[in-house]
Amino acid sequence: MTERFLPLFEVTRGNIVESIHFGAIAITDSQGKLLYSYGDPQVVAFLRSSAKPFQALPFVERGGVEHFGFTPRELALSCSSHETAQIHLDAVRALQAKVGIQESDLQCGPHLPGDPEMLKYVIIHNITPTANFNNCSGKHTAMLAHAKMRGLPLETYLERGHPVQQDILTTFAEMCGMERDQVELGTDGCSAPNFAVPLLNAALGFARLCDPVSLPQARAAACRKITAAMTSHSEMVSGFGEFDCELMKVGNGKILTKRGAEGFQAVGLLPGALGPGSRGMGIAFKVSDGDAGRMGEDLQTRNRVRPAVTLEILRQLGVLNDSQLKHLAEFGPTLPITNHREIVVGESRPAFKLQ
Repeated sequence: MTERFLPLFEVTRGNIVESIHFGAIAITDSQGKLLYSYGDPQVVAFLRSSAKPFQALPFVERGGVEHFGFTPRELALSCSSHETAQIHLDAVRALQAKVGIQESDLQCGPHLPGDPEMLKYVIIHNITPTANFNNCSGKHTAMLAHAKMRGLPLETYLERGHPVQQDILTTFAEMCGMERDQVELGTDGCSAPNFAVPLLNAALGFARLCDPVSLPQARAAACRKITAAMTSHSEMVSGFGEFDCELMKVGNGKILTKRGAEGFQAVGLLPGALGPGSRGMGIAFKVSDGDAGRMGEDLQTRNRVRPAVTLEILRQLGVLNDSQLKHLAEFGPTLPITNHREIVVGESRPAFKLQ
C-alpha cells in the first residue's frame, strides 16, 4: 500500500490486529485552505452519492423549489440515498405527482429496499421493486423536475450532453474550485453521471455548501436551502437509525453528512459547529477497499468503517461533546467485536491521528 492511503481503521482479535482498512482524509475551510489531512489529500475519488447535494443545487438556484412548491422535506429527499421505507415511497410518489411526471420517466433502475421492514414486506408478498425503490429516486425526480421546468427533453435527462447534466457539472466544478475539464466523469449505479475529484476539492465543495459567504447571492441562498432541508429532515436523506440521519439529528443543524458508495464519506460543518464565531469546514475521506456493507440478523446493512471514522474525525476536531458521542455510540468510534454467542473477541477502532 502506498503512502497515498494510510492505515485508517483496524479490527483486532485477541491481542492481534486481524484486519486493517486504509484511507485518506482532507479537511478544508470554505476558502480552500487545507486545515487537516491524513494520507494524501490529493487522492482522486468518485463522490458517488455524496455528490447529490450538488446535483440538486442548480435546480434550486434556478428557482425550482418555488416553481414546483417543494417543501424542505421534499428537497431533502431530492438529495437523498433513502432506505425505501414507506415514508420514502410515499414522499417520492407525492413529489412526482406535484411535478407532473410518472415513475416510468425515471431511468435509475430498481433495487431491493434497504429498510428492513420494507425488505421483509417485498419478500413476503413477492413484490418486484420498481424505479421508486431505488435509493436515488428522489434525485432522479428532481433532475426530471429541473428538465421540465426549463422545457427540456425528459427522455434524455441522464445523457452527459443534456443541459441539466451540463448545468450540474458546471456547478459542481465551481463549488469544488476546479475547471469542468479537470473533473473526471463516470457513470453511477443509478446511471446518472458522477464525478471524481481530489479529496481536497471535494472537501472544499462541502465547506462552501455549508458556509457560502463567498458565493454569489443566488447560489448562497440555494446552498442554505439545501443544508437547512437536509439537516432538518435527515430521515429523508437516509432513514431513521441510519448513520447519516442520526448524526445530523444529533448535530442540531450544524453538521451535514452524506455517504457515498465504495467507501466515500463527506461532511460539512456549518458556521458555529466548533463554537461561536467558528467558520464552516468541509471533510472528505475515502476508504480504499470500499468499506462494503454487512447485513446483520436484523436485516440492517451497516458499514463498519465510515461511521466510526467520521465520529473519530469529529471527536479529534472537538465538534461533538460527550453527550453527543454517547448518543451515537452504536456507530463507534471504538466498538467490541462479538462472536455468534455474543462473546467479546476483539474490537474495531480508528487508527489515525489528523495532521
